Amino acid sequence: MKNSEKQNNKYEEAIIGESQEIKKVVATARKIASSSSLTTLIIGESGTGKEMFARLIHNFSTFSNQPFVDINCGAIPESLLESELFGYEKGAFTGAYTRKQGLFELASGGTIFLDEIGNTTENFQVKLLKVVENKKFRRIGGVEEIIVSTRIIAATNIDLYEAVKAGKFREDLYYRLNVYQIKVPPLRKRGNDVLILAQRFIDEFNREYGKNVKGLAPSAKRLVRSYPWPGNVRQLKNAIERAVLVESEDWIEESHLSLDLTRARTISEPLQPRKTLGASLDFNRFEIPPEGIALEDVERDLILSALERAQGNLSQTARLLRINRGKLRYRLEKLGIRSQDVLRFKLQAFTAA
Repeated sequence: MKNSEKQNNKYEEAIIGESQEIKKVVATARKIASSSSLTTLIIGESGTGKEMFARLIHNFSTFSNQPFVDINCGAIPESLLESELFGYEKGAFTGAYTRKQGLFELASGGTIFLDEIGNTTENFQVKLLKVVENKKFRRIGGVEEIIVSTRIIAATNIDLYEAVKAGKFREDLYYRLNVYQIKVPPLRKRGNDVLILAQRFIDEFNREYGKNVKGLAPSAKRLVRSYPWPGNVRQLKNAIERAVLVESEDWIEESHLSLDLTRARTISEPLQPRKTLGASLDFNRFEIPPEGIALEDVERDLILSALERAQGNLSQTARLLRINRGKLRYRLEKLGIRSQDVLRFKLQAFTAA
């Protein structure tokens, strides 16, 4: 087997699950990988595995043998972030004793992954926008323009659209990064994947710590399946690691997981088959958090989902929502869904074809 094939298998197998939600995202990532220049925005809650999908896109691309460079933009001060990404010339500032290449330069020909892009400052966003638009930049203290051919993948766990409306994220940069969007589902939306993941982590930590834990006891399975996992896959992995390492039983019991039981079944999917009304309406899909939710937000999400399914076709979207085209246009304007959003779904359909 070739090295590139081994890498593909490695990252695809690491995204464990049998749910349709996760299979759809993996299939989308593979389609995106076919374009070497398609800028991608990955959105998802903390701990869902956004970096893993970025690596999957890279390793299924034609330049998988080129560098994959990642940086957590939210964990580095702005001054250091700029020098990390763009590099600097000797003497550019105190302590700059030699020239340093930036990560954009090091990632040329490959992929750069900008994690937590939503936590950057406006000043940095302006500088990043120039790189995204022109594929060139200057090192700090330099005059030479450096041209790079790098796929840019950004990720965030915040709603960038809302951040744009609140004036916390540049609208022009948002649309530049959001050429193609991947939504990584939270663990609570992935059904029995949580049990598959739990067993995989048990096997992994058995090997690491020399244990022989068989699996989850029935009560623990019920808890794992009903718990909302706000920290997603990362939280599940940590809980399983602790239980395998600390406990001495053959089976992991409910008490071994050390979870906040007040969270169980509050916003999670039920264990029993869902009841439906009509042909497809499923009220259990709509999870209302304890603090409530704005009806306009639900309507916006519903319309965007219909637009996605209709590939940006307004007439088809209206038919899916069982309203006429005029009412659809009124709701689009009322909810602030712009023509750029509609165009994005058309572009997604085109690039995925």
